[in-house]
Amino acid sequence: MSQYVALLRGINVGGKNKVPMVDLRKCLEELGFSNVSTYIASGNVIFESAKNADKIKAQIEEALPGNFKLDNKLIKILVLTRNQLQGIIDNKPKGFGDHPEKYHSDAVFLIGINSAEAMSVFDPRDGVDTVWPGDGVIYSQRLSSERTKSRLSKIVGTPNYKSMTIRNWNTTRKLLELFETS
Repeated sequence: MSQYVALLRGINVGGKNKVPMVDLRKCLEELGFSNVSTYIASGNVIFESAKNADKIKAQIEEALPGNFKLDNKLIKILVLTRNQLQGIIDNKPKGFGDHPEKYHSDAVFLIGINSAEAMSVFDPRDGVDTVWPGDGVIYSQRLSSERTKSRLSKIVGTPNYKSMTIRNWNTTRKLLELFETS
């Protein structure tokens, strides 16, 4: 059995695609996954399975519409192994996420697109935003005192945004910690 995290894009956002975490956990348990746990209501699920990530992704994508009332155009799923998540954390840019009192830091996880494609939609504002490409992720950091001037929200209207799901850096690190306790 291998440990995985599934990041669900497009659920519980702005009152749309409501998926109670207790029901999501039950759904994944019924699919045969074990040691299923969720973290906050933004679609983070830790579990174990003997299947590979591609099969897990397909299985969850097929099950969700039958269990929840969803706008399927918004939903995408990224399944990462523990080692992949560890790599994203270990390979962060120097200083990224180290000063939460000064910066808002996010991991923009990529689903089916590479970093070069994803970077094309970012337009960082000098002195406010900084973005770095990573392996399967874009690291985004904005100066907290100037966050209302950030251009991060401009990515939302782009076609590539449909292939991204964002987690703040604290959530990203917490997901890795949860592997240790599951």
